[in-house]
Amino acid sequence: MDLVIARPEGLYCPPGDFYIDPWRPVERAVITHAHGDHARWGMGHYLAAADSAGVLRSRIAADMPLQTLAYGERLEHHGVTLSFHPAGHVLGSAQVRLEYRGEVWVASGDYKVEPDGTCVPFEPVRCHTFITESTFGLPIYRWQPQAEIFTEVNDWWRANAAAGRPSVLFCYAFGKAQRILHGLDESIGQIVAHGSVEPLNRVYREAGIRIPETLYAGDLKKNDPRLRQAIVLAPPSAGGSTWMRRFGDYSDAFASGWMMLRGTRRRRGVDRGFVLSDHADWPGLLWAIEQTGAERVMVTHGSVAVLVRYLREQKGLDAQGFETEYGEEDDSAAEPT
Repeated sequence: MDLVIARPEGLYCPPGDFYIDPWRPVERAVITHAHGDHARWGMGHYLAAADSAGVLRSRIAADMPLQTLAYGERLEHHGVTLSFHPAGHVLGSAQVRLEYRGEVWVASGDYKVEPDGTCVPFEPVRCHTFITESTFGLPIYRWQPQAEIFTEVNDWWRANAAAGRPSVLFCYAFGKAQRILHGLDESIGQIVAHGSVEPLNRVYREAGIRIPETLYAGDLKKNDPRLRQAIVLAPPSAGGSTWMRRFGDYSDAFASGWMMLRGTRRRRGVDRGFVLSDHADWPGLLWAIEQTGAERVMVTHGSVAVLVRYLREQKGLDAQGFETEYGEEDDSAAEPT
């Protein structure tokens, strides 16, 4: 029996009778992390890593029926032993290890392999079958070290500040924004946060992550003098909205792994693109898969066919695709401005 199968509600564990990151309401949901395409409202019971509790309660409901486990802590349910292990994606992100009758599966959720200082780094977990994402599962995706990207961001901000022009940096409100904040040079000027970013900043600070002081954008009027040397972090949905008018003559940029593609940069219509992703690049995916020792790999959301073919032909693995509804993690359209 496969420990995880695809059903209309999501990825299902038959012996344990629970789902992993289900996209439709179910009785028991095991959650890898709090992005909106993996953690949804309406489940009867949630199980997640302890580090994700603050974000989940902030984004779903303060009184949600949530049970948590520390990384590495084990729980047995219907003969299936579950544990969470760091995925390095965002605060509280976890891989789910399942063991049943000597068979071990690991569902990775989303992950990246470069430590960033805002969440527990990725931890390879040995298993027989590994369920991996493939968001950037093409050989063209190879990330620069994040320190180099932060230098580029700070240099861009510094040049704009010297010209008295606000810098507006579009990024996902949960995870990417806090990672960028962690890498900013606070000496350049004021740091301003959109209304979807600011509540999550508080959650990160409460979790002991160093996030610099930020001003809530809603407290600033149009052409406030503090904005002239400021950097503003906002979700992509804010671009082109009336919310942007308060910044006057600004320079804008977008931080995403998709910025590696020129066509994406053109469609976004921003002045700058910074290639910064919270997902593993092609070498990172291959390294993570190899570290698990898995002989069987199930590939989800992204460039599934390409990664499956490579693992079969070049690595000799039993690889196949899993159809899921995971995808765009920027669900800021429903968030406050």
